[in-house]
Amino acid sequence: MRFAVIGGTGLIGSQVVNDLNAAGHEAVPHSRSTGIDVISGKGLEEAVAGADVIVDLTNSPTFDEVSPAFFRKSMENLLGVGERSGVGHFVVLSIVGVDKVPELDYYRAKTLQEELLAAGPIPYSIVRATQFMEFIESVLSWTTEGDTVRLPATPIQPIAAADVALAVAGVAAGPPLGGVYDIAGPDVFTLDELGRITVAHASDGRTVVTDPTAGMFAAVRGDVLTDRSAHLAPTRYTEWLA
Repeated sequence: MRFAVIGGTGLIGSQVVNDLNAAGHEAVPHSRSTGIDVISGKGLEEAVAGADVIVDLTNSPTFDEVSPAFFRKSMENLLGVGERSGVGHFVVLSIVGVDKVPELDYYRAKTLQEELLAAGPIPYSIVRATQFMEFIESVLSWTTEGDTVRLPATPIQPIAAADVALAVAGVAAGPPLGGVYDIAGPDVFTLDELGRITVAHASDGRTVVTDPTAGMFAAVRGDVLTDRSAHLAPTRYTEWLA
């Protein structure tokens, strides 16, 4: 099969391309660095021509109120190009619990992306993943002042990017689901607990303080970003840190 992987040079996309090619398919990465633009539409016709499947791993440049406009326009362009090219399967990567945190602009934007895909003309699959292990350090940096890191006790279920990529590649190579495939890490932590594990491993002198108002994850209610019934990936956070 031939895959057009849009956003195929990023953290997840590059691994999806490698996984698909290793399985004997032809996966071609496309991104701004290869000359395409999902907003203007530049290069999309050529990128999608001859593809059986579009895998959309693009991301908005910011997580704020402009992100819905990014996903609306990019989906409009990709769905249009895909339909004209006869693509038979369109896959996007989303977030576990994304439709349950309307307080966050970015989560509303990703929910919009899912809705546009489901209402579109191409058979589809949505892969929802929990929070990437690779992003935990960035989450800590958002609320760090000096040697103090403030984090809420929000339950999360971190997953390794390599496990996410393998799941996306597997879904993309199969028949369209017409629905959602959830994947999550094997363990649930509160975010402040995960922060303490992370700074202990780094041995950099930081202290984690529990603060229910700190950072974007303070807006999350309950355990909506976890899913114990999801397909569980094998990599544990402590193993990943090591």
